Amino acid sequence: MTLEKILYTAKAHTTGGRDGGASHSDDGRLDVKLSSPGGSGDGTNPEQLFAAGWSACFLSAIKLVAGKKKVSLPADVAIDAEVDLGTTRGVFGLAARLNVSLPSIDHQAAHALVEFAHQVCPYSHATRGNIDATITVV
Repeated sequence: MTLEKILYTAKAHTTGGRDGGASHSDDGRLDVKLSSPGGSGDGTNPEQLFAAGWSACFLSAIKLVAGKKKVSLPADVAIDAEVDLGTTRGVFGLAARLNVSLPSIDHQAAHALVEFAHQVCPYSHATRGNIDATITVV
């Protein structure tokens, strides 16, 4: 996909990689230490950052879709994201699960909102067909 119009460009500078590295954004809002998943380091890892980014973006997509459909969302809408790092056929890969909680919304209506949001969310576009992703209304 080629973007027709760029709305925002995130910029980050990373050194050292997963083990003892660090990453910071050009505007200073992000400044994190990095460590390997399950390692002894005190930093976060790229999979945690991806889980946070996708779930935040997906929740915004749900809000956008709900607004267009004139559906009132409860204040306690939440997404629990899980991102797996693993191997397949000798190479590293990712898998993800987004568990969407839309309390007090009819399950069928919640499912429709989530399906539409999955079509709108840029992270969903980027991952579709590239990783095993499951999105569930809980």
